[in-house]
Amino acid sequence: MKILFALPGLHRYDRGAEIAFISVASELAKGGDTVTLIGSGQEKADVQYRFLRAASASRKKLERLPKMPMLRNEFAYEELSFVPALLAAYRPADYDVTVTCSYPFTNWALRRPVWSGSRPPHVFVTQNGDWPAYSNDAEFRFFGCEGLICTNPDFYDRNKDRWRCRVIPNGVDCSRFMPGPAQREQFGLPANRPIILMVSALSPSKRVEVGIDAVSRIPNAHLVVAGDGPLRQAVDELAARQLPGRFTRLTLTPQQMPALYRAANVFLHLSMDESFGNVFVEALACGLPVVGHDSPRSRWIVGDREYLVDTNDPANITRNLELALAAPPVEQQARVERATRFSWAAIGRQYRDFLAEIVERSRSSSNSGVN
Repeated sequence: MKILFALPGLHRYDRGAEIAFISVASELAKGGDTVTLIGSGQEKADVQYRFLRAASASRKKLERLPKMPMLRNEFAYEELSFVPALLAAYRPADYDVTVTCSYPFTNWALRRPVWSGSRPPHVFVTQNGDWPAYSNDAEFRFFGCEGLICTNPDFYDRNKDRWRCRVIPNGVDCSRFMPGPAQREQFGLPANRPIILMVSALSPSKRVEVGIDAVSRIPNAHLVVAGDGPLRQAVDELAARQLPGRFTRLTLTPQQMPALYRAANVFLHLSMDESFGNVFVEALACGLPVVGHDSPRSRWIVGDREYLVDTNDPANITRNLELALAAPPVEQQARVERATRFSWAAIGRQYRDFLAEIVERSRSSSNSGVN
């Protein structure tokens, strides 16, 4: 198949959706498909897919622009700035199927009418939520796709009667994320303190400030936050007050992340409505105990043996962090084994099967004269 993935942040940011699309694209290319990525970053050496650059504005520079319908945050402004270059690079006849998780502008661009022939079927992935697929309000009324990849069972149950859906989670590279010796010195972390790690964008929904408050109640614990975002100054100021000398914020490359997980004792993630937390399976693959918000979705990922609690109470988070820090390492292998269910190789095969089904269905409809 000839497959196109389009997303503004590709090759520019190393966050959940970007990492997922690059990982899936790499698996599909290894399997023999012709895969193209269009993003606003730069070309990289040693990739197995084709990359086309479509410039966009930096989301960091867009954080203070006014919020309004269709331009609700810096990501929407970034996407709008991406579309002109995307349209210039996108040739519908070159592809059998297109894929994005960005709405509205990228979805609309990939589904635009063509003057001759037909456009390829489009698959939307719920990396950032399934709101476009089921809401009929505002710009979401104009959403459309030929296939919907649901990153968790909740999204599938909500959308299966309206769209052709498949549950396919995100994954982890188990050849990189694995247990190993802690090398804290490369990150400037203390050798004699328990390390609690959060890997998170610094945005309100990630609730990093709640994590700071919870860790502040544990004497001698050191909190590490790997991430960036519009709340960076507020997070740094709060940590300076509540965790003086016990806080580190880092911005790392993807290549450095496995070593950072291995430098920690416990992983903490406090988002209450994550489409799929890649960070959960990365932590599990490295053998780390997980403390997070209790929900059917998070239990579907990490299982019933982790430290999932009602995180509306910071004291409750603290108690479970202390339990996780004190627990013997007997569960490490079970965590690693659970993570293998989410290997990118397995996820790539699931993507390929579903994309092939969508392409075949589209060809059958075209041959029978059904639009």
